[in-house]
Amino acid sequence: MPRLRPVAARAARPVRRRLVAVAGSLAGTAALAAALTGCVPNQATASDEAIAVTLTDSKCTVATSTAKAGPITFQVTNSGTDVNEFELLATDKLRIVGEKENIGPGTTVNYVVQLAEGDYFSACRKGMVGQPTHVAAFTVTPGSGKTVTQSESKQVAQAVSNYVGYVKDQSGALLTATKTFAAAYAGGDDAAARAQYASARSFYERIEPTAEQFGDLDPALDLREADLAEGQEWTGWHRIEKDLWAPAGYTPADAATRTQLADKLVADTQRLYDLVHAKDFTLTIDQISNGAIGLMEEVAGSKITGEEEAFSHTDLQDFQANLEGAKVAYGVVRDTASQKGSSGKDVVAKLDAEFKTVATTLAHYKSGDGFVSYTELTTDQVKQLSDQVNALSEPLSRLTSIIVK
Repeated sequence: MPRLRPVAARAARPVRRRLVAVAGSLAGTAALAAALTGCVPNQATASDEAIAVTLTDSKCTVATSTAKAGPITFQVTNSGTDVNEFELLATDKLRIVGEKENIGPGTTVNYVVQLAEGDYFSACRKGMVGQPTHVAAFTVTPGSGKTVTQSESKQVAQAVSNYVGYVKDQSGALLTATKTFAAAYAGGDDAAARAQYASARSFYERIEPTAEQFGDLDPALDLREADLAEGQEWTGWHRIEKDLWAPAGYTPADAATRTQLADKLVADTQRLYDLVHAKDFTLTIDQISNGAIGLMEEVAGSKITGEEEAFSHTDLQDFQANLEGAKVAYGVVRDTASQKGSSGKDVVAKLDAEFKTVATTLAHYKSGDGFVSYTELTTDQVKQLSDQVNALSEPLSRLTSIIVK
């Protein structure tokens, strides 16, 4: 399903990650940066079949303007000075049918997407904000005629059905939890709202890649203060988070503003629920596996650094939810991957082991129904989690190319 995200709305969700000084036992930004060495997108391996893409600060150059329908691998190198993203747009140049975000300077990544025959446009977006810096025609011609067995087709259809059902269930639970949370916040019961905040958000964090498909919905719900554009209205979970864990010198919203923020949070969550319950809502197998990859990139980009929950420091609960969502997405495509020869079996074996390792380590920081504050982690503990996330991300980055081949 194409991402119905207007290009102009992209300015609302910059995803560049800023390392920030962390309170408590972490010894400031320098120590944290040292602890997180290697927490970047996985380096791509060379492929004769991949289409080379070079990103600079002013444009993106695609080695060919045509490809055959089916799974297409783009090997994307960022030769610029800032984080960048590579996109594939529909003919209206507005709808995003595929994208690879958070490609750091000097990084090369493989991005696999399944495209039907038709006309598209490639684009890049320096800093991941604003208008595309370069848009060029890209044509997908009839495929190579690869046959898919009836058994494989049924397996893929079942995987998609299972995952779509999961997304619907999570959105329903999110809506219920959000209404309860919003009522406590609007009513001034800060203790109840703080107690519900992290657990309610978990439903969203498990399915965030799906929410990102719907235009400005993700920024409305989940934009962080550090990513606000000048003059942009700030709403959603993190706006409310700042009220509930007000930093020194900050005056929380008055009762009327609280009601407005609470009502909008519920309305936007209802919109997400309605969109995923629409009759025409569906996903493709590569969107599911790329979603698992995206969730672990979220962990590496903001949860490991402690900057997602800047006021509540409930980052580890977000981490857990991202991990759970990635594991579910992986789980529904696991059987398909395991039947793709030795490479599929190898990736499945590694993913099974790495998911277990990360989950086991993260469980050490459980506290009651949640987790300890991120600020209680030592630099060594952050480094251990970071290394384990990187070890999981490496085989996960190969999942899509295996299941669609």
